[in-house]
Amino acid sequence: MALRRRTGDGGAAAVEMALVLPLLLLLVFGIIDFGRMLNAQIALTEAAREAARAHVLGADPTPRFNTVASGLSGATFTVDEDCAGATEADDAVVTTTFEFSFVTPVGVLAGLLPGGSVDGTIPLHGKGVMPCRA
Repeated sequence: MALRRRTGDGGAAAVEMALVLPLLLLLVFGIIDFGRMLNAQIALTEAAREAARAHVLGADPTPRFNTVASGLSGATFTVDEDCAGATEADDAVVTTTFEFSFVTPVGVLAGLLPGGSVDGTIPLHGKGVMPCRA
């Protein structure tokens, strides 16, 4: 029986890790930033809804918007359709905007997304619609 020498496979594992690690990191970073972006979009839409609700009730929508969108620094809103002189068939419309910034290196790819820029930001928009009270 001949003795066989076993050759090491340590180099193959290192090469496999070098090939797989960038894809794994891209996936993990993408999940992190996508989750943050989805959370910001939900908060932005909720803030638009709350601002529209406050506007319909005759209150200043700014404090309500700022409360709901407190985690989104730089978020702004505009009242597109007003309830002044409106009937019950009309709606108050509030739109919100926010520049989302990526925190992981995947932000470099933001320029490939629709509306994304090379500086790692992407614009998010929300819209709140409430029926006017007569």
